[in-house]
Amino acid sequence: MTLEQQLDILRRGATEIISEEDLAAKLKLGRPLRVKLGVDPTAKDVTLGWAVVLRKLRDFQRLGHTACLIIGDFTAQIGDPSGKSKTRKQLSREEVQANVEAVTKQVYKILDPDKTEIFFNRDWLGAMTFEDVIRLASRTTVARIMERDDFTKRWTDNRPIALHEILYPLCQGYDSVQINADVELGGNDQKFNNLVGRTLMNQYGQEPQVVLLMPLLVGTDGVEKMSQSLGNYVSVVDTPNDMYGKTMSIPDSILENWFVLCTDVPLAEIGGMMQACSDGTMNPRDAKRRLAREIVTLYHDAEAAEAADRYFLETFSKKRQPVEAEEAEIPAELNGDRGVPLAALVAALGMAESNSKARKLIEAGAVSLDGEKVNDMTAQFAPGDLSGKVLRVGKHQFKKLV
Repeated sequence: MTLEQQLDILRRGATEIISEEDLAAKLKLGRPLRVKLGVDPTAKDVTLGWAVVLRKLRDFQRLGHTACLIIGDFTAQIGDPSGKSKTRKQLSREEVQANVEAVTKQVYKILDPDKTEIFFNRDWLGAMTFEDVIRLASRTTVARIMERDDFTKRWTDNRPIALHEILYPLCQGYDSVQINADVELGGNDQKFNNLVGRTLMNQYGQEPQVVLLMPLLVGTDGVEKMSQSLGNYVSVVDTPNDMYGKTMSIPDSILENWFVLCTDVPLAEIGGMMQACSDGTMNPRDAKRRLAREIVTLYHDAEAAEAADRYFLETFSKKRQPVEAEEAEIPAELNGDRGVPLAALVAALGMAESNSKARKLIEAGAVSLDGEKVNDMTAQFAPGDLSGKVLRVGKHQFKKLV
């Protein structure tokens, strides 16, 4: 493969490479590059949003390079301030560890384990003395840190900036020093942190890393970036039917973006489909079905994708209740004196992010039992009255209660 062909693969979807000349020079070295991606395990699912940078890391692997995945089991307790208008909640060690165990298993749905090195930044950040921290902090200035847009906005609006947040970019940059990274990947919101890594590596006598930035994937709502806290996400461990259905729910406006960032469909082919949708020779719904099949195939297989496609057509296109909805057991702990609270059941089955969000869905008429909407947020049912019924939440989530 020529240098230009390699660069074409690595450019796909990228918004900025700092710098492309440096990347080309590193690719010419003739050795496997050490390509770093740091992830803070602040939640238990790897979403398609996370997968955008993980897939770019996989591109490097396919070109013969080594993925250096840094699990931020230390930095997750600080909370990355990137893009935040207020100080993030600090996670406990126990919360972080539970997320680490879940996330570490899921990344191999994307990465090649034989070409992946996993590091935990607690190993070096957790071992630092206070003297070490002061020496690290001396390598930058308050003025440099305050160049961050989010810090500047908070300062201007008289919103607090905690001291530990100022240390976060230094911690992430020091990760690059520890593994001697050739390249660091990140979302657009990570540019400042990644550039701090370049600066620190130079100060420690290492060749500065190349920074490759990827866009933040817009969630299924078509408005906000994909986030587990917002509930607008698709997880790489979703069932084929859920993965397919959630993908079909996205607005047409983000269809091309998802094709480019979430699939391996050639760019020329994507461009052709988008043009066909634009000029009316292709229904966007058919392009969306292609997108959904591609995504399910990546994280399950082609057979599962075809089955999910058939299920979707039977269930939603023909307005039928699914005859083979996934079974879900009613948690015994929800059965109180007055019965099972519907809102709590919806949340417990993972069909809503929380009890409060479940109540809002019920109030909005988005929850039904065997096709009959339930609008009472306080509704409770005896387990026997629920058993065998199909619980539907929104357009694409079904569970058969047992």
